[in-house]
Amino acid sequence: MQPGDIPTASVSDLPADGLVLLDVREQDEWDAGHAPGAVHIPLGELPARTDELAQLPDDKPLHVVCRTGGRSARATAWLNASGWDAVNVAGGMKSWETEGRPVVGEHDGPPEVL
Repeated sequence: MQPGDIPTASVSDLPADGLVLLDVREQDEWDAGHAPGAVHIPLGELPARTDELAQLPDDKPLHVVCRTGGRSARATAWLNASGWDAVNVAGGMKSWETEGRPVVGEHDGPPEVL
């Protein structure tokens, strides 16, 4: 699959409700700030943790996000090659934050996108 062949959606095109979102950033990035309701599986752990994805709704595409879109593009390509219906989120969590979408953190203090 070539980079231009990866299904991609901008944050502004994502539904406000019912979004199935997979965050493939590292643990420290997740802890600092992530989308509410997202599932966290770091990119390097994805092949070993696909059983967790099987528990997600399969009637909607799995939107994949990272910081700016590079890691999530690789994850999306791999997931689609493995039979999933995955879509890369262009611009990642940086665009998510810029678009004014909610961000929550796993620590005291305001959440931030790393």
